[in-house]
Amino acid sequence: MDNVSPDIGHHAALDARMVDAVRDIRLLALVSWPAGQEVNFLADYARGVVRLPQPEYPKLDFSHARAELDAIASAADPSHPLGIYLMESARSWSIAASLCESVGTTTVGDLSIQLFGRPDQCLPGDGPTTRDAARHFISIADELDHELMAPAEHVTISATALQLQLQRELDDYFDGRVIDVVLDPDLIAKAAAGATRIRLRFGAAFSDYDRHQLLQHEAFVHSLTALNGREQPLIPSLALSSPRVTATQEGLATFAEQITGSIDIGRMKRISLRIEAVAMALNGADFIEVFRFFLDSGQKPEDSFASAQRVFRGVPTTGGTAFTKDVVYLRGLLGVHTFFRWALRERKLQLCRWLFAGKMTLADVQRFEPLFASGVLKPARWLPHWVARANGLAGMLAFSLFANRIRLDKIVADGHVPDL
Repeated sequence: MDNVSPDIGHHAALDARMVDAVRDIRLLALVSWPAGQEVNFLADYARGVVRLPQPEYPKLDFSHARAELDAIASAADPSHPLGIYLMESARSWSIAASLCESVGTTTVGDLSIQLFGRPDQCLPGDGPTTRDAARHFISIADELDHELMAPAEHVTISATALQLQLQRELDDYFDGRVIDVVLDPDLIAKAAAGATRIRLRFGAAFSDYDRHQLLQHEAFVHSLTALNGREQPLIPSLALSSPRVTATQEGLATFAEQITGSIDIGRMKRISLRIEAVAMALNGADFIEVFRFFLDSGQKPEDSFASAQRVFRGVPTTGGTAFTKDVVYLRGLLGVHTFFRWALRERKLQLCRWLFAGKMTLADVQRFEPLFASGVLKPARWLPHWVARANGLAGMLAFSLFANRIRLDKIVADGHVPDL
């Protein structure tokens, strides 16, 4: 840091302290249930025995980390782009630390709302709520005729086969082994990604849509932003999944599925069902009621358990509270989609590429513009193909911008669209 200005050096030193302070605050891992819950519950349920799961959590103390994070936030300059980033990140990590210290109590639900929001929050632009959007996608999915699906869309892929397929595609992309794809029997989600490892839930069944979705969502967003963040010499925390970046990360990953044609209405329904389930739990539904909600919505018992388990991570299973992370997917998707369209209109598509240079929020990348221009922050080394091809991205966004000006209710007459 010999050649950097004092303000950059000051914040780079604070960032290094933050990376060290949050090393053990692994939010999703610490709120996840211990292994073995699913087998016992489903065996009992099949015999007509219905018992609320009672997962046990470790007692944790992050008081030292929280004190350090408070000190970092106090030392950051609130008028500097990196100062704002560090203040907001440190406070986010501090809330996450308090959440982990409270696992098993209703406090987790309150703190997760601070981090991720609620289903009844309005979407960007003061539109409908996240729950309204979820119900919209559930309704459309339920109305579609599944017989319209091509035969190949009904074929399932085993986790082992998918592991081999994804590994081959990633090795081709990187021209070598950079990311390992592994099977994990204890994973709650069907898949999860870090910088150099993608985990698939052992025993899960996947579709061809799932394969493309995992490649675009997990590998080419979550993993690439982590890998690119590791390339930042001055601000290495950009490689970390700070809780405050969750909505942008999941929104960007889901947008990647959408713009590459890797998402289907079934996936939109699954995301939406989780949002509805979070709302149910907050309104008093217990684990059994949420589990049955997923069953009644057409999910298999194993998937219904995993989906309900997501809602009750870290909180009592008796209802009235929830772990609300799943509400960020639709809100994030709409936020990122709006941001990309705005970037095109303002001739700032470069911001969309810089968004992959690490894990940051939409506000961060706009504040960081002069830091990228001056070389303090490095552009992304790795980019998904759809972002790297700027002309194709611009074409899709330009069409979206114009199409949104056409009022469907103004051109549809008697339930039909007139001839052009």
